Amino acid sequence: MNIALIAHDRKKELMEAFCIAYKFVLSQHKLFATGGTGAIISEATNLDVFTFDYGTLGEEQIIARIAYNEMDLVIYFADPEVLDGSGLVELLSLCDQNNIPIATNLATAEILINGLQRGDFVWRELVTNR
Repeated sequence: MNIALIAHDRKKELMEAFCIAYKFVLSQHKLFATGGTGAIISEATNLDVFTFDYGTLGEEQIIARIAYNEMDLVIYFADPEVLDGSGLVELLSLCDQNNIPIATNLATAEILINGLQRGDFVWRELVTNR
């Protein structure tokens, strides 16, 4: 499965801890992240992470992949204080259009990652043409 990981600056430490905690699950999938987030995850976990550009441009590149239904799961830890100008609304809309599970907070991310571990999202392989 293709998993997109995005974290605003004030949420990068949370993303790092999340990825360390669920390294075993994440290691079984293809990971994609914005530049800064991907570097932090890779350094902390030694996981292979495909990184897009840094910041907003990287986020837009991931959103484009979501628009083409190329991601199977999205974990987006957003800082509520800097949501103006972020692509979160567009990202949420595209995830809804393509039935891509998305978590925007730690509680939901843990539920999705545990579902991923159980195999709850294998149906995504049936609805995507990869």
